[in-house]
Amino acid sequence: MAYTYNIENEADFAKARIEDVNASYKDLTEVCHNIRRRPAEMAVEILEDAKAKKRPIKYRSHNTRMAHRKELQGQKGRWPVKCVGIVLKCLQSAIANAREKGLSEDLIVIHASANKKFSHMRYSSKGRRNTSKLETARVEIVLKEKVESKKKRIAEEAKAAEDKKKADAAKKVEEAKKAAEKSKVETKEIKPAPEKAAAAPAKAAEKPKEVPKVEEKKAEVPKPVAKPAEKPNEIPKAAEVPKPAETPKEAPKPEVKPAPEKEDKPPEKKAEPKKEEPKTEAPKTSEKTEVA
Repeated sequence: MAYTYNIENEADFAKARIEDVNASYKDLTEVCHNIRRRPAEMAVEILEDAKAKKRPIKYRSHNTRMAHRKELQGQKGRWPVKCVGIVLKCLQSAIANAREKGLSEDLIVIHASANKKFSHMRYSSKGRRNTSKLETARVEIVLKEKVESKKKRIAEEAKAAEDKKKADAAKKVEEAKKAAEKSKVETKEIKPAPEKAAAAPAKAAEKPKEVPKVEEKKAEVPKPVAKPAEKPNEIPKAAEVPKPAETPKEAPKPEVKPAPEKEDKPPEKKAEPKKEEPKTEAPKTSEKTEVA
């Protein structure tokens, strides 16, 4: 069920309710009347004194044949201890809800009421016609901040928000400084590394430059060696000299060009071995003569 009190903005209010209570709704209504339109702290004091039977509860209605009390200046009243305990419990729960919402402690009991909820029929045993009713009730309490306390709370919240912003800005500045210091340290540590890395590729680049120089020298060496080609015994050595696999291109060049000039000389030398052949034939004839 909804509350009997209409609430516009629930953020500014705190409420509590107890339902289906086994108590007299007449006594509960009178207890709530003594609390209504009073500060929450004062309402708690009134209920605690009534529970301890130090201060009676004034009854406006449902007071037939009720005695007058000196404490109430001759007005009718009594000490409904059970109902006072129920209303006190509901009021304490409403105060706790106000604290959870962040409301201030200066609260006022705007609404406090009690109503009858159910009435259960009771019958006597053994088929008798004696009947009775069990009536249950519910209690509602709504609290609200004072206007002055609300303004103070809003101002305090604004100050707290500003303080948080300042603290966050200070933290960001400190973090930026720490990050800058770390970056400086990292740059100092990283500077020598690129120099070494640059020196290593420089050396690697120098080595391949020296290698082609050596190849050029090797390529120049066989050109002046063309002189010993006059001797026939050294010709195969010239073929064995090109050991490295890098100089196959230069070998055919000297064979193509100097070939016609050198061919004039070797044919004269090739004629000499032909003269030696008849020498080998002479001993063959001598052998025949010996056989004869």
